[in-house]
Amino acid sequence: MKIALCTDAWHPQVNGVVRTLATTIEHVTARGHEVMLVTPNQFFTFGLPGYKEIRLAMLPRFRTRRMLRDFDPDIVHIATEGPIGWAARGWCKANGVPFTSAFHTRFPEYAAVRTGLSPDRFWPIMRRFHSSSHAVLASTQTLLTELAGHGLTQARLWSRGIDASLFHPQHAPLDVLADLPRPILLNVGRVAVEKNLGAFLDADVPGTKVIVGNGPDLAQLRARYPDAKFLGALSGAPLAQAYCSADVFVFPSRTDTFGLVMIEAMACGLPVAAYPVPGPIDVVGPGGLGPDGSLAEPVGALDEDLAKAISAALTCNREAAAAYGGSYSWECATDQFLGALGSAARNRTASKAA
Repeated sequence: MKIALCTDAWHPQVNGVVRTLATTIEHVTARGHEVMLVTPNQFFTFGLPGYKEIRLAMLPRFRTRRMLRDFDPDIVHIATEGPIGWAARGWCKANGVPFTSAFHTRFPEYAAVRTGLSPDRFWPIMRRFHSSSHAVLASTQTLLTELAGHGLTQARLWSRGIDASLFHPQHAPLDVLADLPRPILLNVGRVAVEKNLGAFLDADVPGTKVIVGNGPDLAQLRARYPDAKFLGALSGAPLAQAYCSADVFVFPSRTDTFGLVMIEAMACGLPVAAYPVPGPIDVVGPGGLGPDGSLAEPVGALDEDLAKAISAALTCNREAAAAYGGSYSWECATDQFLGALGSAARNRTASKAA
């Protein structure tokens, strides 16, 4: 297939969306498919107000459409609901080219956190964006059900995976964490209001709290929580070492669609503590035994009292966590991705033949 992938989230952003897309592209091209990217790096950009690390394309409509016309894709995958996503959607609809889309981020909930408005105010925009998509790809069964409830009944599962050559329990400790008072409680991700890091940093638990990541709230949280360790962004082997050095991975977000960092942490033998909300429920499971309750031992703990979840996660078996986290495969996720795109492309081929 000739696949055009259009996204408003791309390098140098460091987040689960970018990592998912970059890894998927590697696997898709390795299988012989041709991929053309449309990303903010190909346009003049401006910083998202209040979040300057996120650069959005300025007036991308005409160049996006020209790139798509020249490439003549079999299928377009639109990863985000930003300026590039809307431009690509418009071209597809105008030219009768099928597209798939993805629900990576709970924008209605994120917007609600930042504006104080109800998420219901923002869902009509999401419905309009995705309604013409051949398939809306989402990472968990909970999301599929939620999207169907908003009228997006064409939602299809697209799970996530880990790089087993990188995320495993055999790494040496990260030097900067080696001598900290234990237990070491780790969080990895954007340092932003929607990640609910205050709930983690305010939790009354012993040990050392460590934050890995950058974001608009970094300076504020550093000043507010001087006893916590803020390491900035890590990637590759140092990130895997950080996972291996900690005792519990704490995931306080209530708005993530999946939480790629949770399965990376578990693959390194690090149990997860989180709230019992979508994302953690779909990965860790309400009882810590996976989403279907089939694991022999708990790999984490969910509780509305985050301190209780942390205490329970400290008792989990690290080997069980590593085995479960390592079971998430990018090969399987790529099969799901290509299955959805292939179905849309075949429909176009059939309609052309007719």
